[in-house]
Amino acid sequence: MLKPTTLAMILAGGRVDELNVLTYYRPKSAVPFGGFGRVIDFPLSNLMNSGIEQVAILSQYRSYSLINHIGTGAAWDMIGRHRRVAVLPPFTASEGSNWYRGSADAIFKNLDFVRYHEPEDILILSGDHIYKMEYQDMIAYHHQKDADLTVAFIKVPRKKAHRFGIAAINNEDGARGGRIEQYWEKPAVPESDWASLTVLCFKPEVLYRALEENQAGESFEFGRDIIPLLLHQNCRVYGYKFCGYWGYTRTVDEYWQSNMDLLGDRPLIDMEQWGIRTNLEHRGIRDFQPALMGDNAVVHNSMVYNGCVVEGTVRNSILFPGVHVGKGAVIENSVLFFDNIVGANCRLNKVVADVNTIYGEGVVAGSEPGRIPARVTVIGWNNHVPEQTIIEEGVTVYPHLKNGKWLRHVKTGEVLR
Repeated sequence: MLKPTTLAMILAGGRVDELNVLTYYRPKSAVPFGGFGRVIDFPLSNLMNSGIEQVAILSQYRSYSLINHIGTGAAWDMIGRHRRVAVLPPFTASEGSNWYRGSADAIFKNLDFVRYHEPEDILILSGDHIYKMEYQDMIAYHHQKDADLTVAFIKVPRKKAHRFGIAAINNEDGARGGRIEQYWEKPAVPESDWASLTVLCFKPEVLYRALEENQAGESFEFGRDIIPLLLHQNCRVYGYKFCGYWGYTRTVDEYWQSNMDLLGDRPLIDMEQWGIRTNLEHRGIRDFQPALMGDNAVVHNSMVYNGCVVEGTVRNSILFPGVHVGKGAVIENSVLFFDNIVGANCRLNKVVADVNTIYGEGVVAGSEPGRIPARVTVIGWNNHVPEQTIIEEGVTVYPHLKNGKWLRHVKTGEVLR
């Protein structure tokens, strides 16, 4: 059996402030998604389906839930003679220690791990995007162009391009890609609409040299520092054009929309067709009984997973294992994480609720049924919402809120801490 030639490094340790309470106790990559999985399942499954079997995950912020989810890597078939997944948190070294100061610094601090594997290609990925990609196609393009670095890009609306790393790519290879002529990291006035997916393929010696040279600077990011450095040095930097679905999910609104993209007769995200795997041992998913529907239950255009009990109405929603919807309750346009208990006659509309929250009888969150609110209501984990409480749309409720802090009517724009 030949030794693998590609080493994948997943950047999965960051917290995204825009996701607010959903990343209060976990990195974005470990946020639940799609009714049973986690966001990091997408790059991990892409790697598995692409036959890339040497994987390292760089974790920093509150990494327990991520490490617990990854386990041995067996869920993605990454366990065996030449198959493995390693988690690399920050560490203390003989020459000093520090937190990872950025994406490039995280890789730099683990260069001994990288060099040990003697890879022919180094694939660096973000662990917090929703997409399906055959990485071998990109690697083949990287080899065809004899590139020092190849970066994957997707076309985005120009009005949103300021949020991303943006490249001007020539038409050398048409729809497949071309050489990067200019690159701007989150420009105020974008001059292109090709946005980086944070999927980068390096020649090892080029990456080693660039990371070493960048250590003299004050910023340690691939987009802000490494890509411009290589362009300045006239290295062969290419853009690989990706044309599939890409869920950025950096904000609560984007996260909610990506979950909604799982629904419908022809969903934009088809996790079964995409071959997405998850760790079914995490939170005991594989041990839940089948979902139970009461005599008066109504479920329409929704995902309701094992361990759920529905006695009310669920429309256009995603229920993770262990959710209980009481009699007369109506759930619409919502995403309820593991073990939410919704009492009788509750109304939840466009709510994203973290794990282990209990809603007393008659709670209204988001708005009354029948319309899609403009804003997402977010409920942090381990809360107990008192009966008859009204939470208007767009409210954020922090985790572990004590009963004494609850208001009977929480209005739009308020935040309960």
